[in-house]
Amino acid sequence: MKYALISDIHSSLGDLEKVLAQIGNFAPEAEITGLGDLFECTISKKRLDGTKYPELSDVMLKPPGFEELLTFPSIRGNQEERIVLVSGSDEPLLERIAVMPERMTIDGALLIHGHQWPYNGQPPADITGGVPLLFHGHTHRSAWSLGGVNQPVEFSRPIRLPETPAVVNAGSVIDHREWLLYDADSRTITFMKAD
Repeated sequence: MKYALISDIHSSLGDLEKVLAQIGNFAPEAEITGLGDLFECTISKKRLDGTKYPELSDVMLKPPGFEELLTFPSIRGNQEERIVLVSGSDEPLLERIAVMPERMTIDGALLIHGHQWPYNGQPPADITGGVPLLFHGHTHRSAWSLGGVNQPVEFSRPIRLPETPAVVNAGSVIDHREWLLYDADSRTITFMKAD
């Protein structure tokens, strides 16, 4: 099975359209899966004071047509967690965001956003639970490591993963238009970047 993993869209409609178009051309059979931060919360961590805002438009960016493109499953990121925390809306979209899982498993690989451990660090064992392959986002940069050792990133070239535990960051859709193709059958990853 093939998976197109996308992360950190942050409500960027134009970047998402470019990435989805490339996925459709390059890997139309891949199941698209989100790694969190689909939306951009407009309330910063510094402004958290217990206020509940009545409308989703008060707390998040949602360009016209953006929500209609989110037809794929996704885990939640720190942006979604903050949106739920500060919103008092009864809009159906808030319920959809609130029930996004923190993690998923696909073909033995763990999907988690990445804000659960220190920025740019390696996930601790209590996060990975011994799963040998972890995919995440959060830092907005494509990266991967084997056994905790960073490896070089090359775009558009399949990389065969050895049996060594691997941690893979899919990069960000916003600003970079990056995504990751994971072929579970051949155990390969391909870092991709849309024009």
